[in-house]
Amino acid sequence: MTETIRFGGRFVVEDSAPESVVTPEDFTDEQRMMAEAAQQFMEAEIIPRDAELEALNYDLTVELMRKAGELGLLGADVPEAYGGLGLDKVSTTLLAETLARASSFALSVGAHTGIGTLPIVFFGTAAQKQAYLPALASGERIAAYCLTEPASGSDALGAKTTARLSPSGKHYILNGSKLYITNAGFADLFIVYAKVDGEYFTAFIVERGMPGFSIGPEEHKMGIKGSSTCPLYFEDVAVPLENVLGEIGKGHHIAFNILNIGRFKLGAGCLGSAKETIGLASAYANTRKQFGRAISSYPLIGAKLADMNIRTFVLESMVYRTAGWIDGMMRDADSADDGMQVVKAISEYALECSIIKVFASEALDFVADEGVQIHGGYGYIREYKVERIYRDSRINRIFEGTNEINRMLIPGTLMKKALKGELPLLRKARALQAELVQPMPVPPFDMPLSKEAFRVGQAKKTFLAIGGLAVQKLGLKLEQEQEVLCSLADLMIQIFAMESVLLRTQKMMKAGAEADSEKTEHMMAMTTVFVQEAMERVESLAKLALTALEQGDGLQMQLSILKKLMRAPLSDTVALKRTIAARVIRSEHYVV
Repeated sequence: MTETIRFGGRFVVEDSAPESVVTPEDFTDEQRMMAEAAQQFMEAEIIPRDAELEALNYDLTVELMRKAGELGLLGADVPEAYGGLGLDKVSTTLLAETLARASSFALSVGAHTGIGTLPIVFFGTAAQKQAYLPALASGERIAAYCLTEPASGSDALGAKTTARLSPSGKHYILNGSKLYITNAGFADLFIVYAKVDGEYFTAFIVERGMPGFSIGPEEHKMGIKGSSTCPLYFEDVAVPLENVLGEIGKGHHIAFNILNIGRFKLGAGCLGSAKETIGLASAYANTRKQFGRAISSYPLIGAKLADMNIRTFVLESMVYRTAGWIDGMMRDADSADDGMQVVKAISEYALECSIIKVFASEALDFVADEGVQIHGGYGYIREYKVERIYRDSRINRIFEGTNEINRMLIPGTLMKKALKGELPLLRKARALQAELVQPMPVPPFDMPLSKEAFRVGQAKKTFLAIGGLAVQKLGLKLEQEQEVLCSLADLMIQIFAMESVLLRTQKMMKAGAEADSEKTEHMMAMTTVFVQEAMERVESLAKLALTALEQGDGLQMQLSILKKLMRAPLSDTVALKRTIAARVIRSEHYVV
């Protein structure tokens, strides 16, 4: 195996070349064909029966999941040796994005193929993989993931469900309960976490029908109504010894790595839903007339559509950049079917998975909210799908670890990597201190997107300056200052978003004559708008953190440095958004 450069978190201390990122413009014919197959399946099988699925028809959901399995849509992440397709991560990400239009059914599929199946793919023994994966890939069996408990949500290791070895030594006896389990109503296999002897956090494969295992009633949810969500109860459930997944006491390795995957896949799903919302809103805006003209002709409606399209473009750039990184690590693996290599790749980019989860869930909330606003009163009526998208989107900020927890994880993970010597974070921060007190001339910005590249660099310096100051002032107490940590996390989110969209557009520009000039100009406009507005958020976040860290003359000095870092001429974003909106309105869908 060749030596792999560890990239997770490096975007805050190093710059990347445009050609190093994977973008949707790089999709292969095979990847596009897989997405087209998923789209055709939805249009033929899912959308015509949408109302039945939304009414929580278990039998129909299972029937359609099995049809999806026959087409290979459930086995994309399962190795070929066990009946799956063993696709690369860009392909499986595109598949998750495409299926998002299937609403609650997409959640049922995602819970099955992702957090339900992948623990066995990555951590199962050869016997467990052979016993379960072929049926999971075909849809013959449906999986569920069982971590949350009544008293432990984000604090997963606080679980109270217990497991003790039976007198015969052949079983573990499980007692306890789980809460809010997706697919519970019709799943056949459950990945359940319990503490052996009340202490050693461990994963188990539990099968439906095991004596003492029962499933509670459906929860009445705000959204995602077509997905099954039930509590589970374990009363002296005898689970065979061979159903221990991974090692005793190492269940946290499974739980946290699977959550990272879930966070990343959630981002892909949010991307698909955001694109659908733009299509619904732009088509409605062209149809709805007020004061004798289509509302799409009014600049404020156009500005909403432009903002929706821009944010979705940025999210798309972040998602596929990260998918490309994961594939890059996999190419260095000894075996493409080595589940632990996938785990290592996902773990390496755990920080980016959290960033994508937060950005994606909040971007979709924004897009869905604006979609309802464009529909006006009709957007509040269930007959219009945008109403459901609005309700369904809210859970994403809670799923897979709340956004608050993920915000704490982002700087915490970065600091751990720095302390292990994987990132030159503190060295870079110290080196920056001398530079910050020197004059900072503004360059001429005589090349396309040179101003945006400059701003990304200045945002990185801002993060390093504030991060370094926070470590200097607070030391080990920093982890208790959640407001400061949240500001640092949001700075990192903005930097990753800005750089991802900049690199994607620069890559398109470098394609030259081979590229679509109208598309390139459109991408440049969206990049310019987003980077300028993101820099305003960077400045606001920086001021918030600085006022918590400094006071008096020290604060004034830090604010003067920040002012220097923020200098760059402004672009006319009103005019740019009008050109972006015009393309969206004309196309009636998300446009790149």
